Amino acid sequence: MKMKKVLGAIALTATAAFVLSGCTDSAAEPDSGSSADASSSGELTSVRVAALPISESGAIWGAIDEGIFEDHGFDVEIVPAQGGAQAIPALLSGDIQFAIGQPFGPFRADLQDLGVAIIGNYANSLASGGDVNGVVSLADSGITGPADLAGKRVSVNSLGAAGDVTIMKAVEDAGGDPTSIEFVEVGFSDVQAQLDAGNIDAGWVPDPFMSQITGAGGNLVVYPYQATIPGLEVLTTITTQELIDSDPEMVTEFAAAMSDALDWAAANEDGVRAAIATNLEIPEEAAAGITLPEFTAELDVDNLQALAELAVGYGVLDAMPDFDRLVQIQ
Repeated sequence: MKMKKVLGAIALTATAAFVLSGCTDSAAEPDSGSSADASSSGELTSVRVAALPISESGAIWGAIDEGIFEDHGFDVEIVPAQGGAQAIPALLSGDIQFAIGQPFGPFRADLQDLGVAIIGNYANSLASGGDVNGVVSLADSGITGPADLAGKRVSVNSLGAAGDVTIMKAVEDAGGDPTSIEFVEVGFSDVQAQLDAGNIDAGWVPDPFMSQITGAGGNLVVYPYQATIPGLEVLTTITTQELIDSDPEMVTEFAAAMSDALDWAAANEDGVRAAIATNLEIPEEAAAGITLPEFTAELDVDNLQALAELAVGYGVLDAMPDFDRLVQIQ
């Protein structure tokens, strides 16, 4: 497989602990009492949650504004992250208590026996129609279908995760050579600039970036999740086994808060879109055109296992994670 490299971002292994904006070496400690104790006393338990600055985060942004987490006894601070894998060091150091991210960070952490657990789902891709992320290219690139990605430079926000794994599968199924793709790490917000500069040939992006690029005349090359595992889990809720063991009531209560938040998001599309417009600082009309995922706390472990099997087959993972210990539904 061609060498994967970083473009417009610092190498993952060198600086993962510093990707989270606002995280420092001396973490802000959460309140020592459980959320149940805090709720009974009228105090809130402070928790820091890593989330990507993308449209899917509209669910938690909006739920915070609605007071759903306060109702469960939490004062939630959202810490921006580039990807789920980059949040793992901050989880392990205690800089943050929870993260919303792709499952590959937990996959790798489990293979290293680091004690990271998935405690619930967050959002699924859409099984048909338009999807929440896709590979895009410029109008004059000649890249219009997945087979055209063979031999090209394709960006993903985190190397060795669901983006490149599903892209490789889509290319292979279309008759292209997945090993010839050169994957480049680029933050979602930088993809348009890197396409314009000719540094990449295509880029994998979610909304609002996908809609912005295709709306300006770019090509929608493929929805890789739909092409491989329709309805795949886009983002999951992650924490550490240490936190589960040391404060099980707090983790269970936070999982319940997330479930209520996602139920609210599923039933309040307008509220989610308003939160996206505010937090991503985009016009309301742009937020109105974004394809939203299926927000749900319900996790399909079979989907995650299928994704991990693909990753093992492409050499992205060395082995299958232990799903019995990795998935700790609260």
